[in-house]
Amino acid sequence: MAETVALTMGELDRLQVMSQLAERRLTRRRAAALLGLSERQIRRLYRAFRRAGAAGLASRRRGRPSNRRLPDATRDRALALIRERYADFGPTFALQKLTEAHGLTLSVETLRGWMIAAGLWVPRTQRTRRSYPPRPRRACRGELVQIDGSEHAWFEDRGPVCTLLVYVDDATSELMALRFAEVESTFDYFRATRDYLEEHGKPMAFYSDRLSVFHVQARDRAANGSGLSQFGRALRALNIDLLCARSPEAKGRVERANGTLQDRLVKELRLRGLNDPIAAAPFLPVFRADYNRRFAKPPAVAYDAHRPLRPDDDLARIFTLQETRRISRQLTVHYKRDLYVLEDAVATRRLRGATAVVSEAADGTVTIRVNDRLLPARLYPKAHAHLDPGVVVDYPHLDGVFAWIAAQQQERDAARLANPKISGREKQRIRAGRAPRTLALSPE
Repeated sequence: MAETVALTMGELDRLQVMSQLAERRLTRRRAAALLGLSERQIRRLYRAFRRAGAAGLASRRRGRPSNRRLPDATRDRALALIRERYADFGPTFALQKLTEAHGLTLSVETLRGWMIAAGLWVPRTQRTRRSYPPRPRRACRGELVQIDGSEHAWFEDRGPVCTLLVYVDDATSELMALRFAEVESTFDYFRATRDYLEEHGKPMAFYSDRLSVFHVQARDRAANGSGLSQFGRALRALNIDLLCARSPEAKGRVERANGTLQDRLVKELRLRGLNDPIAAAPFLPVFRADYNRRFAKPPAVAYDAHRPLRPDDDLARIFTLQETRRISRQLTVHYKRDLYVLEDAVATRRLRGATAVVSEAADGTVTIRVNDRLLPARLYPKAHAHLDPGVVVDYPHLDGVFAWIAAQQQERDAARLANPKISGREKQRIRAGRAPRTLALSPE
């Protein structure tokens, strides 16, 4: 009966090279280069291969205990202490206590292997996966609406990869709104939510993940007061609650809807030859109606919890970025490195030191209000006079900087031409558009 020999991948490579060497298809020098060994080692391996075949290339230490192995007494003592005092400790914490309180010195991976072999620790890969039982649906339509963004190649290789904003009713699994966007940004959710409200009214609550558009970390709450995100602040102004899930499984209805959309919607767009978000936008309501006809379920209670928009719900104003700023004594307001100058009037002067609300719309329009009163303001032109060589300039402002540079250079050239101390030859160089080498001062 043939004997089975266990070899590692490295030993299999050596076996292949030794076989070619025995068949005289390789030289010892070439074999040494292939294996990264010296010719002396190749001669030793070849002698072992000729003597015992493949078994001669297998390591003789395989299956034997390591010379660096800790004594069995150390293992037995560590496991006995863990059973007695640290039965519910993990390997890292147990090692900390064994080292501090009992003077045992070993590695955490060694202790982990001992605990696994003794049944005191279950590795993560062998643990029973946590189950997520299905959560009962809400009773009424409009009581809870799950929202999510699904980034996908919706147009396959015909168009750009983009994100589909999906709104799913929890009670019925009905698609309430669909909208394509480049990314999941605050303004994109502003637009999609405004479309939702204008079509269906105000739901009781939205249910989302902890994306920064919806969720603000604790450290930000401590620094900025209320801690609401811009999207959360807009919903609070509309008297709509925002809930955030701790896991994707918690908002499983919208996650499952994303999977269905990534299958069906992609193919529908392909069949209709729609290759970009703008062309596909008119088709989304048609697809949504067909989807709801096939997959939506009737609610447990035939009551629509949506509330109509109030006459004072100014969506254009609410769905903006809003921050508070202090009005200076010079009647100015700073916002995003820009300076806004308020109109100098008696009523405005009384607002010095007051807190103003600065609102920025999606198109970049900035408005300033105090107690819901709109204050006339103008953007003060940026003073680039302190523009130093090597200054860092954001690329959106680059054109304006170059326009200012050209104007300043013309003014400096005009000033030099009017300077009586500059020689006539230097003035000719300035008129010709060449930079002056040095200022040649005429004798007084």
